[in-house]
Amino acid sequence: MATPHPAKAEEKGTGEVISDLVDLLKNYARQETVDPLKNLGRFVGFGAGASLCWGIAGTLITIGVLRVMQVETRDLFDGNWSWVPYIAALVVSSGGAVLSLKLIRKSPDS
Repeated sequence: MATPHPAKAEEKGTGEVISDLVDLLKNYARQETVDPLKNLGRFVGFGAGASLCWGIAGTLITIGVLRVMQVETRDLFDGNWSWVPYIAALVVSSGGAVLSLKLIRKSPDS
């Protein structure tokens, strides 16, 4: 008994095969490079914006602590003690930085 041959698809010429290959490679390159880069750009943009906002907030909080210490303790830290409000602002700013670093390094499962 003879085995039946499957129906052959239409044979393509070399030019058509090369054209299909080029189209396939273009689509693959777009899918694997351009689309992820667009998503990465969005992610980096939001991160940069958030970092700018947190930097401005930290600066304003530090200046606020400094001004409150200078105004509320005007008579107490006068003369040779005028540097104390600056140290207080530095301590608050450093505390915020340490807290941020601890939260960044904290593992999600703990």
